[in-house]
Amino acid sequence: MLSRFSIPGFGSRRRFDDLSEQEILALAISSEEEDGQIYRAYAAKLAAQYPHSAAVFEGMAATEDEHRRRLIDLYISRFGDFIVPVRREHVSGYYARNPVWLVENLSLDRVREEAAEMERQASAFYLAAAARAGDADTRKLLGDLAAAEAGHQREANALGETHLTEEGRAGEDAAAHRQFVLTWVQPGLAGLMDGSVSTLAPIFATAFATQNPWTTFLVGLSASIGAGISMGFTEAAHDDGKVSGRGSPWKRGIASGVMTAVGGLGHALPYLIPNFWTATAIAFAVVFIELWAIVWIQNRYMETPFLRATFQIVLGGALVLAAGILIGGA
Repeated sequence: MLSRFSIPGFGSRRRFDDLSEQEILALAISSEEEDGQIYRAYAAKLAAQYPHSAAVFEGMAATEDEHRRRLIDLYISRFGDFIVPVRREHVSGYYARNPVWLVENLSLDRVREEAAEMERQASAFYLAAAARAGDADTRKLLGDLAAAEAGHQREANALGETHLTEEGRAGEDAAAHRQFVLTWVQPGLAGLMDGSVSTLAPIFATAFATQNPWTTFLVGLSASIGAGISMGFTEAAHDDGKVSGRGSPWKRGIASGVMTAVGGLGHALPYLIPNFWTATAIAFAVVFIELWAIVWIQNRYMETPFLRATFQIVLGGALVLAAGILIGGA
């Protein structure tokens, strides 16, 4: 039996339509086992921050275990004790699970989305398998499991009523939002502030000292990219997120580095325009937009009072801009 299956990476895989009922049942058993392990992996990763959702996934894993036991009982009654080792990767065109459970920092929304997709795929598999089954008991069980998987969302909701109260869901959603802010918004905002404000002086000093748009653009480009690389590496290297809980260092590094470069390039790009005063006027307008965008982000995500954010950012940016102009025009 095993000779009919290929070793991963060698030769072609079997088509689902070519599988026997024995092989379909074996595939269903291994799939239920893997899904149960995935749900437990989700529960383990969510337990610390989202204990209520973790309890929901533990319940879903227990349901997958029950499905597996029912399939094994039917398999043994028809084909004996030896279960053919058929797995998803052996079957061409068969759905594969995204290995997101291997990711260290999973968002709560991502886990819920993946779980919903798992249930949809499992239901479709059992419907297709039931259509292939000739044995009445096998067809009945596969049909029952298709209905069970289709209703798994209802079961998750029922488990949620037990483990995930409205208060608990609100708390977990707030924790997920906080994690999003710590991992993406905070380092991104720090990068945008650094890129937008710290590059003002060298760019505008160069602009007014040379009145050469191309030279100004080159200085702005180098300053922006250099600052982006520096900020990205600094953010990723100084905190691995394990103690602070700020999330994956490479995510924070990307957010900080990209937004730093964007902040500087915003008022450097206008100097691609050959006319110096036209380019400078547009650069001033871009600076105005950048500073107010920072104020909005601080107020929206960091809950900084609007007037205080305005005073800090606009005043600070104006001072740096004025210093660049004065130094360049001296």
